[in-house]
Amino acid sequence: MKLSTAALLTLAISVATASPILEKRANPKGIDVSHFQGTVNFNTVKANGLAFAYIKATEGTTFEDPDFSAHYDGATTAGLIRGGYHFAHPDESSGATQAKFFLAHGGGWSKDGITLPGALDIEYNPSGAECYGLSAASMVAWVKDFSDTYHASTGVVLMCAIQRQAYSSAKTTVIYTTTDWWTTCTGNSAAFASTNPLWIARYASTIGTLPAGWSFATFWQYADSGPNPGDQDEFNGSLQGLKKYVLSLFY
Repeated sequence: MKLSTAALLTLAISVATASPILEKRANPKGIDVSHFQGTVNFNTVKANGLAFAYIKATEGTTFEDPDFSAHYDGATTAGLIRGGYHFAHPDESSGATQAKFFLAHGGGWSKDGITLPGALDIEYNPSGAECYGLSAASMVAWVKDFSDTYHASTGVVLMCAIQRQAYSSAKTTVIYTTTDWWTTCTGNSAAFASTNPLWIARYASTIGTLPAGWSFATFWQYADSGPNPGDQDEFNGSLQGLKKYVLSLFY
């Protein structure tokens, strides 16, 4: 069909206008929340275009987030992909002990198409020495103990990255950290790059330098506040990639 000059101009304007919308949808957005956010209206979160939520389940060996069930059920009812995370206290007990506590109180995984692999939040000590009194070697061993225990309960490990589709086909622990903390407290260990998806925290316009070994991050926490409750996150891939990630399938 031959188009007139006016029609071609209209088409060009339409394409130019549509491009930013397509780019915005390329990386699904999400949030992570805990009891600090109180009641969360996940229907509003879903209506705002978000696709997933990480929800705090446990901390250390004794703390169960009092809002976990309400948050988890709310996210489920709203139609969000959701999963739990554990805030680590390596100075309190072994990695295996904390992984088992996490698994018993919301950190499990099921192949239902809506459950994210559990995440290990390993970062700055909120109430003591930055590295919890552990040497770099001991911290690496602690993280491995946690990861191996979670892995043994939930599945095998295989990493897959295609262009910007970056996700694990396994039910192993997602590691949440910052490059600064990881460098300081693990000696910038590259031991987990081939087995554990990375969830990096960096509040900036770009993701920045990643910890050793990882060539990409699966999740990026890019702000600690925003238009939706809690921290603001995005998945490194398409919505279809996110859906296949939670089913542990190749893209």
